[in-house]
Parts: sequence; C-alpha cells; structure tokens
Amino acid sequence: MSPGFEPGGKKNFLQLTDKDGEQPQIASVTDSSGMDDSSQERLIGPLPRDGTVGCSGDYSSSSYSYSSILNKSETGYVGLVNQAMTCYLNSLLQTLFMTPEFRNALYNWEFEESEEDPVTSIPYQLQRLFVLLQTSKKRAIETTDVTRSFGWDSSEAWQQHDIQELCRVMFDALEQKWKQTEQADLINQLYQGKLKDYVRCLECGYESWRIDTYLDIPLVIRPFGASQAYGSVEEALQAFVQPETLDGPNQYFCERCKKKCDARKGLRFLHFPYLLTLQLKRFDFDYTTMHRIKLNDRMTFPEELDMSPFIDVEDEKSPQTESCTDSGAENEGSCHSDQMSNDFSTDDCVDEGICLDSTSSTERVLKPKNLLTFELFSVMVHSGSAAGGHYYACIKSFSDGQWCSFNDQHVSKITQDDIRKTYGGSSGSRGYYSSAFASSTNAYMLIYRLKDPSRNAKYLAVDDLPEHIKTLVLKEKQSEEQEKRQREIERNTCKIKLFCVHPVKMMMESKLEVHKDKTLREATEMAYKLMEMEGVVSLDCCRLVKYDEFHEYLERSYEGEEDTPMGLLLGGVKSSYMFDLLLETRRPEQVFQPYKPGEVMVKVHVVDLKTETIASPISVRAYLNQTITEFKQLIAQATGLCAETMRVVLERCYNDLRLLYVPNKTLKAEGFFRSNKVFVESSELTDHEVAFADSLLWKLLDRHGNTIRLLVLLPEQSPGTNRTLCQKVGGDSDGQEGDRKCVEAILEKSTEKLKSLSLQQQQSSSTSDSQKSSDTSDFEHIESPNHDVDSNSSLHVAADSRELENRIRTPAGSGAGNSSDPDNHFTCEERSDSEVNNDRSTSSVDSDILSSSHSSDTLCNADSGPIQLANGLDSHSITSSRRSKAHEGKKETWDTAEEDSGTDSEYDDNGKSKAEAQYLYFRAEPCSQDDVSLDTQKCLVIHVDKRITLAAFKQNLEPYVGVASTQFKVFRVYANNQEFESVRLNETLSSFSDDNKITIRLGRALKKGEYRVKVYQLLVNEPEPCKFLVDTVFAKGMTVRQSKEELLPQLKEQTKLDLSIDRVRLRKKTWKNPGTVFLDYHVYEEDISISSNWEVFLEVLDEPEKMKSMSQLAVLTRRWNPATMKLGPFQEVILESSGVEELKEKLSEISGIPLDNLDFAKGRGTFPCDISVLEIHQDLDWNPKVSTLNVWPLYICDDGAVVLYRDSTEEPLELSEDERNELMKKESSRLLKTGHRVSYSPRKEKALKIYLDGGPAKDSGHD
Repeated sequence: MSPGFEPGGKKNFLQLTDKDGEQPQIASVTDSSGMDDSSQERLIGPLPRDGTVGCSGDYSSSSYSYSSILNKSETGYVGLVNQAMTCYLNSLLQTLFMTPEFRNALYNWEFEESEEDPVTSIPYQLQRLFVLLQTSKKRAIETTDVTRSFGWDSSEAWQQHDIQELCRVMFDALEQKWKQTEQADLINQLYQGKLKDYVRCLECGYESWRIDTYLDIPLVIRPFGASQAYGSVEEALQAFVQPETLDGPNQYFCERCKKKCDARKGLRFLHFPYLLTLQLKRFDFDYTTMHRIKLNDRMTFPEELDMSPFIDVEDEKSPQTESCTDSGAENEGSCHSDQMSNDFSTDDCVDEGICLDSTSSTERVLKPKNLLTFELFSVMVHSGSAAGGHYYACIKSFSDGQWCSFNDQHVSKITQDDIRKTYGGSSGSRGYYSSAFASSTNAYMLIYRLKDPSRNAKYLAVDDLPEHIKTLVLKEKQSEEQEKRQREIERNTCKIKLFCVHPVKMMMESKLEVHKDKTLREATEMAYKLMEMEGVVSLDCCRLVKYDEFHEYLERSYEGEEDTPMGLLLGGVKSSYMFDLLLETRRPEQVFQPYKPGEVMVKVHVVDLKTETIASPISVRAYLNQTITEFKQLIAQATGLCAETMRVVLERCYNDLRLLYVPNKTLKAEGFFRSNKVFVESSELTDHEVAFADSLLWKLLDRHGNTIRLLVLLPEQSPGTNRTLCQKVGGDSDGQEGDRKCVEAILEKSTEKLKSLSLQQQQSSSTSDSQKSSDTSDFEHIESPNHDVDSNSSLHVAADSRELENRIRTPAGSGAGNSSDPDNHFTCEERSDSEVNNDRSTSSVDSDILSSSHSSDTLCNADSGPIQLANGLDSHSITSSRRSKAHEGKKETWDTAEEDSGTDSEYDDNGKSKAEAQYLYFRAEPCSQDDVSLDTQKCLVIHVDKRITLAAFKQNLEPYVGVASTQFKVFRVYANNQEFESVRLNETLSSFSDDNKITIRLGRALKKGEYRVKVYQLLVNEPEPCKFLVDTVFAKGMTVRQSKEELLPQLKEQTKLDLSIDRVRLRKKTWKNPGTVFLDYHVYEEDISISSNWEVFLEVLDEPEKMKSMSQLAVLTRRWNPATMKLGPFQEVILESSGVEELKEKLSEISGIPLDNLDFAKGRGTFPCDISVLEIHQDLDWNPKVSTLNVWPLYICDDGAVVLYRDSTEEPLELSEDERNELMKKESSRLLKTGHRVSYSPRKEKALKIYLDGGPAKDSGHD
C-alpha cells in the first residue's frame, strides 16, 4: 500500500525514486538549513488531514525541496522498500533493528553454511538485512531475501497482516531456528513476562491460581458495552488487573469450602520483561452491523511508564493453594502460556518484579519499585480502517534520543509533537460516537525498554562488530558496489529491437543491448553474432539499417557512419524507441543500396496473365513527389518490363485495388505511404483495352487477394483417402487435364466403396420397418454423389438433384403419412456450439444474440417473440411461462416457423445448387511431405476463395470425401485443438485464414427444421445423476411421443437399454438441473422451444406417467433425519396446484409424519442440492411463512425443484468434538469429489505463516 496515501484525505504525497530506491539529486529551491525543527518539512507517515505534519506533500509550498525530505544524510538511516503490502513487516523490522539488545544478539550469532542453506535461514537473512541497514549507502533496500527465507512467494506480498501477529509468528520461528545455540532463550530474556491468573474465595481466603507467560500485554481501548473509551495506557492497565467478583449464578466452587461461594477473579503481574510490548486493541467487532471495526478513540501514553503500581508486591502464596486451570474466560486469548518457554514451578511465584539475582530479599521489595520505569522507544502506527490500511513506525534512537519516522523507504526526523498526534481521537469529548469522527491514524503497538544502566546496551559500531559480521559487511559492500557498477552500465546501454531475414531461419527477432559509446561497426558485429550469422554470411555482407517493423519499411542506412557512437545514432539512451534496427544481408557479388530519409519503399509484384501467376515481390525505393511516369521507369529498370505498355495497380488496403493511369500524378497524390504494395503487368494482350473492373488482371488480383490456404483432414472411412495419383495443379492445360484424371480416379474409387456400403446397408436394413424414419443414425444411407465433371474446370462439381426422405411425421390425429411440404426436400444444417465459438467473421461473442433472422437459435414467430439466448435458454419459453400459458393457443404456423427458423438450404428457389450461381476459385493438392504434423495420406491442401459459401465448399469436397455433401460434416479446428462444427451453409469462409485446419467427419447433415439433440439419463439417486446416452435428431412439428418412438430403438441398439414407451419421460435439461416434464402431446417448436445442440433428460419411471396436465407440478423431495444425520432417497411428488398445504399433505402421506410436526425447506444450489449434513438442520430456511410455492423465498415455478423435509420433534444427534471434526472431514472430502462447494468454516483472510522448511507443502487438495 502506498505510504503516502491517506484514505479520504485531500492530499497525496508523490515520491519520485528509481527502482533501487535512490532519490534524484535535485537542488533545493531554498536553503532550509537555517530552519528550526518546528518549521522543517517532514514526512512521518500518511499525510494528516489538517496538513500540519508532513506538509512536504503540498506542492504549493514555495520552499519545496527533495533534499529536505529524501536525503539519507539528514537522518543516517536506511529505509525498506515496500514489496506491495509489506508495510507491517517493514515497521517491525525497523523496530527490531533499532533495539540494541536484539541487534547485538543477532550479530553475535554465527551462521554455519555447512549446516543450513543461507537462502532459507531466517537469522542469517535478518543479519544481512541489519548489516545493510547499518552500512548501506542506498536510501532504501529490499526485503525480498528475508521474505524468501520465510517460505513466502510473491503472492504473500499482496497479503496485509496484523503487525502483532507477525511479531508472534516471527519470534516463534526464531526460537525454533536458534535451538541449541546461545540465542536459544533470547526472545524470552528480552520480551517474556509472567503473570498470575487467580481465583480467591471470599469466605475462606482459599486461592486457586496458575502462572502464565506473555510476550505482549493487550489493552482494551473501549470496554464491551461501554459508551466511553479509556483515556490513557495507565487507565487501561489498571482495568487489565482489576479483579471481578463472581457472585450469584457465577459463583465459584471452592475446593476448601466444598460449595459454591462468592469469589474474586483476576490477574496479577509477577514479572515484567526487559522490553515491554503493549498492544492497543483498536480492532473490534460491531455486533449491530456484524462487521469488524476500528476504534480510533484517543488513548495517551507516556514517554516514561512507571509499572510499579501494577506489580504484585505481596507474597500472597498460601501453602494450601494449588495450581489449577480455571483462569476464566475474560482473559482467554489475551495472555497466553508460551509453549516455547520452560515450565515454571510453583516456586516461581515469589519472583516478583524484575529478576535481581544479586540482591537480598530485603531489597526485593524496594528495588522493583525504583527499577520499574520504562522508556518509550517505538510506536507502531496504523492508518486506515479494519478492512485495510498502512503501517509505519516512529522510533527513538538510543544513541542520541532523536525520534524518526520509518515509513517504508522514507525516513525523516520528527518531534514529540508528532508522537502526540498518534494518540488518536479528536479534540472534542470522548463520546460513544467520537471514534467515527476521529483521525484514522493512531498508535497500535508500543514498545518500552526498562531504564537500567547496568543492562541498557548501546549499538555496536562497525569497528566493534564480530569478525564474521565484518566479513559479511565486506561481502555486502562489494556486492553493492558491483550492483552499482552494473546499474551504471544499464543506464548507459541502448536496448532496441533487432530484426534479421536469416538465410536459413527466415525472419528472426531479438533485442540488441549495446553501450552508447560503442560504434556502429562494433554494434554490427554484436548483431551479427546475436543473430547467429557466423558460417552463413560473412560479416562484410551485413549492415545495420533503421527499420519500421509495423510498416515493414527500411527508413535509412548509415553510409560513412561506421565509427559513430550508437548513442548518437539512436538519439540517446531511451527506455523505448519509435523505430527498430534490421541486420540486412547481401550476396558477395551484390552492392548495398543506400536508403535515404524521405524515401518510400514499394514491394513490386510482377503479374503474368498468360500463366495467371504472381511473382514474389521486388523492393523498389521511390520518392513521394515522383510522377507515375517516372515511377514506371523506375520499375522498368528493376524488373526489365516495358514502361510503355505497363499497367500499375496499387493495393492501398485489403481488396482496395487502384489502377494508376494518370501519368503526371504524383505518388503522394495517389495515396502512397512509407510502405506500399503494387502489382505490375506489361504484355501485348488486349486485356488493357477493357475496363479495369472487367479485365483479366483485376480478376486475377481479386482472386489472389481472397484466396486462402486450408488444411483439410479427411475421415478414415473416406474412399478418396488415397490421393497419391494427384499432382499439384499447374497453370497450363496439361496440368488441368492431369487433375481431371486425378478426380476421375477418385470418383471411380468412391463408386466402388459406395457400392459396398450400399450393399451392407441393404442387408442390415432388410428387416427394418419401412414406415419408420431411416435417419435415426447419422451414418445410415450414405448417398453417392452423381458427378458431372465440367470441362472448363475439373474441380467444379455440380450437385445433382437429389431427393431426401421426410422424417417429420404429421401430428397425432392426422394419420401416419409423411408431410407433403416441399420445403422438407431441401437440405439444410443447424448451427453448432455457437455459445462457445461462432464460425462467423465477427468477434467470438455470438452474433446470434444481436440478430434474430439468420440462425436456428432464434425462435421463429414474431408475434409471441420468444428469443433464444446463446446458451440454449430462452426468454419466453414453455418453462418460464408454462403455468400462465397452459391452455393458450399458439399463433405461429408451420410455414412461419420454417421461414424464420434460420436453417440454411444448399439450393435456391429453383432447386438449383447455389454453388452454381457464381464460380469461385477452388484448387486441391496433396499435402507436401514438409508438413510432418499431418498425415499426408489423409490430408488435402485446399486453395479456395474465402467468399465461397460453406455449401459450395462442401460440394467441391464431395469427390475427395467420396459421399454427398449432405452426408458429411465440416469441423473447424482452433489453436487449442478444439473442434466446432461449421453448419451455416449460406455463410462464406471469410472468418477463415491461411493454414486453418478443417476436419471432415462422416454423418448425415440436418434437414430443414431438424435439430441435433444430446440425450442424458437422469438418475436422481445415483452419485452421478447425469449420464450421457446418445446423440439424436428431433424435428419441428414432431410430438414428444413420436420422438420417444424413434429414440427408444436407437437406445436399444447403442446403449442396450430396452425401455417401454409408457415408462420413460423426456424433460428439460439446464446444465445438470432437471426441469419441465414434456408431455406426450407437446409439439416441438409449438409447445416446446428447441434450439441447436439441445440437451434433454430421459428419465426411467417405476410406474406409468402421472403427469397429465401442464397445470401439475413435479417436485423432488428428500427426508432429513436429524437423529442419524442422514438424508433419505429422492421421491417425486406430483402436485395439482402450487399450494404449500398440498405439498405438506403429500409429504405427510409418504412419510407418516403428522402435519403439525412436518417442516420443509427448499434445497440450495444446483441439483442435487448437495450440502454438508452439518449445515442442513440449522442453515436451511425451514418452514417459510408463505401459502404458495411460487413466491419468495421458495420461487418453485417449474418441475424439478428439490424440497427437504423433517420431523420437528426429532432431536438432532449430539456429536462430540472429535466426532464432529471427523464428520466435517468426511463431508468436506465428499463434497469436493462431487464438485460442490464446502461452505462451512469460511475464512476470507489468509493465515500468516512462516515456513521453517523453506516453503509450504505442495498439496493440491489443501486450501
């Protein structure tokens, strides 16, 4: 968190530093050396709102100066860089560093590298940090090595924690690391105190007590339920030791009296630590709002604190007292028994005050009083709220008594007035709401040191450091100097993008890092080695030129500047450049062409109309003020073409071709820019006499600009997979004739294959019912195309007039005959997986959401207006409005639905193939052996005009697949190898690009009004309730019963399920949730909205269907047994209405629970609404006060809702703590396996941990 940010404040302090924490050297505007401390500009933390402290953040100050704030020499101290939100860590580390006893003890510890890895050694990394804080010349240093020794990764830097929690955890870690060393008991010697937790009987005087240890004393800011806060630390300490009386129902059972008696319970301090830590408990919980809050009330603290009034100076130990654990609940969690310390015997009770082993027992009563004065030296301040904030530390140096603010990388001098501003609160009275209007910047932790000249240590000077620390100082100094030299080199290094057209590796890209003083000649040699040109091209044949990658433009060359420094050539050292460098190469016999500034580069493609080929580009440089005539002369010199008959065509952008025919017009006027592309043709053909738009040149360029290269993988079953006879199509007539023979050979093979397929099908279908549809399988009746090879183009295959069977039966009551609608003879396809990826030239967002006229996902009738959404759900379907529209007549008709359904036909209104309307370029060739990623026996390379429709593209593929276009499907392969079917036949291939992959799979395409449907089995009482069965086809106008009649034989054949039509039902599927039950008389697209890639549930019934009407409601119920902590199986209940009373009556009927004792609740989440058994009894909303099911909080408006019920008289099972924990683990494991969220024991904050083994265990299942 930014150290200069004050939430809600009006000013922000902007600090300018480099990445190493060093400040820019900017001279002061005015000399502030003469100012006294009160007028000095200081930074002590987040800027106060009154602007009286830290006013250096105010840029309106006329005496603003960097040096008065940032210069390290002013304080002599080094700051710590905030990694992200590590201000709490920085504050604690600076406090420990400024504690002489801790720093000196840490220096005395010697690291043994043979015993431990220095990277994971916490004491060693602290040593290094302290050495740098004492000796570094930087303004601020990093703490990443320290946090790495904690086992933290980069994510920990973004977790803010409590500074007191960090102190505890770090001390525990240090004690673990210091075992078996002289520093093993250092933390206890410096920070640990002892107190007595006692209960005294007021009748007999018997006292039960125990001795606890503590590392800090938590002081309450405002007592629970009180309207005023404590005004000072002394007042809070007095309240801490104030005993409470246990009387009335809270009486204490006295072991001596053998009865409950009034008693006094409290705490007494027996021993104060040398370093006394006080935590001001400013974070509390508001039970009104149920949120954490911060108490900003004013609490004063003295510079010197006398602790003698709080010490237990009387030896009240009685021989009859015994140690016990009844310390009460008030102090639980406040003072703790330190498990790392030694166990104390009962004799420790006489050790009062500060340990004075050399004094007599008479002095023990007097000296603690004189020696219990502590002086304040560290105030750790928090600014912000309970949700987050910023920490910084105000610390006093014991060497000169100067207070400084350590705010991450900023260290500045402060005064006692600044310390007093951290008391918190406001100037008004301390009322209950005063905290809300008080400053959010206040003291949170205070650290005092005992005033004892015999023990008070001084900071070790560098000359007095132990030898191993001196070695470390020297090592760190050398490392810092090396880093500084490296940083200086970095500051003088030019870093620029470098490109190279490598003779072997093609275009290469790298980054050239060259010192600004290196010459162009030396930089060229460095680029030569960087691009691995040694042994390929000689150094003399290479040069560096200025290059614009975006426009592929060579801006200029550097002739005669080989000895010029790169810093001068590139315009200085910059973080980024607006241009790049290109390492240009030439052949030994060639000479480098000079590139002058102001020239434009033109890529010239020579077009040969006779062979209909376009050559690779030749680079020509010209000037914008040249005329077209001059430009033609320039091209003639480069290409050898005749300038008089030359035609020049400029491609300004994609598909924008302009013939340059005005001789005196300049290139600039024609739209030339830095990099340009032209096509030139010079022949004596009469093509130049016709209009350019009608010329062969235009057609050739138009085809060239729109042709893409596709890689097509054919199915293994395809008869045309053996294409070794095919040769690459050439430009002459012989090549075309050879290609025609190739196609004929493929067709011959296809015919033989199809004959065998047809024979097999006739044999397999000889016993089938002739009245049933033959289209239940995608692989039935694969038709063979009847090809008539066109003499003008061997690869243009016209579709024959084929007649497809109509599988849509007439509705019930109209007979069993087939529909005579002629539209049903049109071949069409549906859209597939548009909600995941759309096969259009638009963005990945499905354009069907924006349009309602081209897709089968758009429902047909404009009157009722139900619009299909991209995920297959609808906004006005039978599910959402089934109750209100149960008996409403449908307005749309068959013809209207067919017209607007959005499915595409391969044929126009005259029955003629749409592919014949306009011939577009299509050329096939076998894959080259160079492409090792594809099986050349199964792959074709297709060169095709991307303006071709999918229907025409499929018809051109027919001879290679070996079946009619209606019998195979086209799948587009994306970068992640996911495949999605392309099904909109009227759309073009404009969304495809070069080298896109396409997979062809056999399978019948859909007819008009048909939809591909995935059928899943619903198993409500199985661990996995959703099981995929088959893919099938439903058609518009088909009834649910008709779809079941066609589905059941398919299920029997493919899944071995032999089902009765009266014992199965179909119902809506929304993800895994079962929904509306479809009745037999429902008609698809009239009563049931259907879309492409639709999914339905098939449910096997134990008895004939009970759902007969749309007004009924099917609810899934489940009994909860609190006594056994178990759920019963699902049972379906059919309701005639939406009344709660009917539901309760049905539940009472199936369970035997009396109505008065029956509780019910709606299940949470998605089906099967699985939650932990530990949550069911308390967390669900049992017995909502409603009379109908379709209102809040139930909202049961459709079939498939889950309702739990119980017997209210059944008592829940009582679990021990161990049993509860064991059950919690089992439930957690069960819910994780089923994919349901475990919602109990939530923890929003990440626990603070220091890992002694170098890092957390990599357990994927552990949160």
